[in-house]
Amino acid sequence: MKKIYTLAATVLLVACAPKESLDKNSVLTDPVVAKTALDTYIYNQFQKPYNIIVSYNYVDADFEQNKYLYPPTESKVQPMLEIVKKVWIDAYKAAAGANFMKEVAPRQISLIGGYNVNSSGTITLGFADSGMKITLFNVDQLDTHDHDATRRYFHTIQHEYCHIINQKKPYSEKYGKITPSGYTANWYNVQDADAYAAGFITPYSMLNDMEDFAEMTSTMLSMSRTQWDAKVNAISSTTGKAAIRKKEAFIVDYFKSEWGIDFYMLQEIVETQMQSVLQ
Repeated sequence: MKKIYTLAATVLLVACAPKESLDKNSVLTDPVVAKTALDTYIYNQFQKPYNIIVSYNYVDADFEQNKYLYPPTESKVQPMLEIVKKVWIDAYKAAAGANFMKEVAPRQISLIGGYNVNSSGTITLGFADSGMKITLFNVDQLDTHDHDATRRYFHTIQHEYCHIINQKKPYSEKYGKITPSGYTANWYNVQDADAYAAGFITPYSMLNDMEDFAEMTSTMLSMSRTQWDAKVNAISSTTGKAAIRKKEAFIVDYFKSEWGIDFYMLQEIVETQMQSVLQ
């Protein structure tokens, strides 16, 4: 035992004895990736002022493996981000002050080129993850000549951002008690007119009160106040119309009391910005 111990010790000392000086430069170095013009734009417009990282290179570990997803066409990314900044970030900045987006913003925006199709046949246009990340799909299909599709796209952005706002400052549980019996997991089988009659602004808002709040907010921010009033006033159901107006008042009060934001002013700013990008 003693002989083996001594030999082991000797070998250890020999193995550790330096025979030549080590190069001060490690062979394990991080790869150097040259910044593109797009990367510089993202840094100057999103990361530096708002600490928002924009990811446009597909990372499969971030998504469900049973989905056919792919990164956006690189040439589509900056034009899309310019519109996102103008209609979403700049509008909130104008209505809520320069620091609002710095304090209440996702830390990452992840972009996907195509559609995210679900097994139910529905399409997910975007989602928010733990208040830190917003993922936006079908970037390659954004076409500002198609006004309805562009408004739907930004409806999704406003919807997902509303979730982040609510996570920062939750709304009262009283909201869910306005139409408590109308929520259903089978919302995708509901027609628009039936949703209106039940007091919901879209079928998807019937999933739960969180989606209801976000759908109300994003729908209002997808049109001018005049257009919004016309939409609600056209609802034939008196009880449905009254419930939607009650939800509207709740949301307006929430943004004012919790964030100091005049929601109707925000609505008009968003609409002005939207009109400026539609072709």
